[in-house]
Amino acid sequence: MAMSSGGAEGEPMMDMNTTPLIDVMLVLLIMFIITIPIQTHAVKVDLPVNDPNAKQPPVNAEKNKITIDPLGTVAWNGTPVNEVTLRQYLDQTAAMAVEPELHFQPDKAAKYEVVDRTLAVIKRSNVSKLGFIGNEQYRNDF
Repeated sequence: MAMSSGGAEGEPMMDMNTTPLIDVMLVLLIMFIITIPIQTHAVKVDLPVNDPNAKQPPVNAEKNKITIDPLGTVAWNGTPVNEVTLRQYLDQTAAMAVEPELHFQPDKAAKYEVVDRTLAVIKRSNVSKLGFIGNEQYRNDF
């Protein structure tokens, strides 16, 4: 291995020592990598806010159920409906003095597109009491 000594004996070395500069740059690079926030993918869901001053609904409030079967048929309390009829039912429940709970239960084999469209209709109708039921069917999937 050959090293440059800068010329004759006793002359100063003319090359710059870059080792400390590289060390500082590596430390700064590691610090920047550590401080970068982790990128996460999130879906925003607006949840209702509980107001302690609000009057609590009666315990035996009416509950409506939306189900989706494996063929993609959307049913309101067991009766098949289309998106327009579903929106009308949802608007009627939202206009009630005490809004009933809405239970949403898609089948495990239902197409995601149908579930997504149904959830979009529910979101547009401003329902504030929505519950997902039947999640126990997915407990062994993960």
